[in-house]
Amino acid sequence: MSNKFLKITGILFNEYVLMGLSMLGAFYLGEYIEGIAIVVFFLVGEFFQERAVKRAKKNIRNLIDARPNTARVLRNNAIEEIPPEHVIIGDILEIRAGESVPVDGILDVDVALFNTAVLTGESVPRIMHKGGKVLSGMIASDCAVRITADKTYENSAFSRIIEMVQNATERKAGSEKFIRKFARIYTPLVIFSAALVVAIPTLAGADFDTWLYRALIFLVASCPCALVISIPLGFFGGVGLASRNGILFKGGNYLDAITHLRTVVFDKTGTLTKGVFEVQNVEGDVLQAAASIEKYSNHPIAKSIVEYALKHGIYMLEAADIKEQGGLGLSATIDGTRWLVGNTHLLEINGIAYPQEIKSIVETIAVCACNGKYAGYITVADEIKNGVKETISELKNAGINTVMLSGDKNAIVEKTARETGIDKWFGELMPDGKVEKLTSLKNAETGKIAFVGDGINDAPVIAISDIGIAMGGMGSDIAIETADVVIQTDNPFKVVQAIKIGRTTGKVVWQNITLSLGVKFIVLLLGVLGLATLWAAVIADVGVAFLAIFNASRILGKKV
Repeated sequence: MSNKFLKITGILFNEYVLMGLSMLGAFYLGEYIEGIAIVVFFLVGEFFQERAVKRAKKNIRNLIDARPNTARVLRNNAIEEIPPEHVIIGDILEIRAGESVPVDGILDVDVALFNTAVLTGESVPRIMHKGGKVLSGMIASDCAVRITADKTYENSAFSRIIEMVQNATERKAGSEKFIRKFARIYTPLVIFSAALVVAIPTLAGADFDTWLYRALIFLVASCPCALVISIPLGFFGGVGLASRNGILFKGGNYLDAITHLRTVVFDKTGTLTKGVFEVQNVEGDVLQAAASIEKYSNHPIAKSIVEYALKHGIYMLEAADIKEQGGLGLSATIDGTRWLVGNTHLLEINGIAYPQEIKSIVETIAVCACNGKYAGYITVADEIKNGVKETISELKNAGINTVMLSGDKNAIVEKTARETGIDKWFGELMPDGKVEKLTSLKNAETGKIAFVGDGINDAPVIAISDIGIAMGGMGSDIAIETADVVIQTDNPFKVVQAIKIGRTTGKVVWQNITLSLGVKFIVLLLGVLGLATLWAAVIADVGVAFLAIFNASRILGKKV
């Protein structure tokens, strides 16, 4: 059936037509009170439906209302108040205590306390240090601070989050789309059926008024209001509840899809582990060169080596011709000497021999080579995040398989998997290897597969998964662009909460579908058999709508 036809029937035949025909029919039969009651109860139901939708959208509206209206910018040695949209990159902004940060920027004061509840759902304020990334939407808690804007208003984290949550209400879940299409076919079918209820007995010699009355019961009881409103209301509530907990679904379709998860695949570094590495051992005279090169990388291991070198007073050298090879490491030239710093694969593809016992080292290792010869290594160690074991345990209890993909050495990946309880693990994977492995898992597994990563290095894997979940994606452009679900903190248990919210929403939606169709079928049958009155049909229609609205509204009060 064409979309054009469905659109036309949706305009010509809807719940207002059903109620109008029912009222006119009641007036024709002289049942004026019942005719007026049909309209009054219908309008009362519409009023409460609208109230329920507004309440369901409250979390989204609160998010929008939290946007700052002005920005204080230091220009010409004076503070000017301007619209946030007029802030340009490089502007110095002043944010007073209790005010919201208008655009993303870099903190210019030594230390400050920020409330991040609007972005992350966390009640504990976050301590930020000079040079740290401050995101729009954060609230300065204890004192006035200054930041240097590094993004425009429209590209800042808070604006993009608001845009994403608003768009989420436009992306319909499968059940919601089905009910909307169903209602367009259902309503004209009801009117046609009601006409047959009158016509067939009357042509057979039965009393016209009796069967017209029964047809009116049929019309009133068949009104699809409860279905049409309670299902989107449920998804509004689910998206709102998730956003309140720092979990951003890009649409009701993903809220629906997450209920069908069979497998959750995790990245390791930065997702299951803290990604805060500490240098354990330095073998050979390689620290100065390694740190001088690694300072050009954003990888957690690179940062740990640089921090360790600075802590020990190591002077950084100037590096040139710096090249980064994804999943391998970096190469650079220092004082005419060519250095390689990365994993053993980097040395192997460059034909550089190294001691094979290195492969038996469990810790993460950065191997160094100088002018084509092995020079030494640096070992670093990571730590598993709090809550990971509980997260994996909860997923297993929910009947969901767990897998870990990592570019780290097999020994480290295996150790992490055993400590956390993950079912399957695969290590030493390049970025394309992760894509290949996830593809094979999708082909082998039944049900949907989610990938949880940091949203930057794992963007390709997030993109090809059924549900891409970006962890700690607050302010990450790639996370927001690529993922279907963005978790605003680095707390892995939020994955469990996202699944619980999806399942709760799905359960409520199908409860409403079953309740609405079940009650309507009973009243329809009783009405045709002459065992129900028009009053019963009106009360049943409004009553089931109220019950469905109340049931859908329960999502808003849920705690996860």
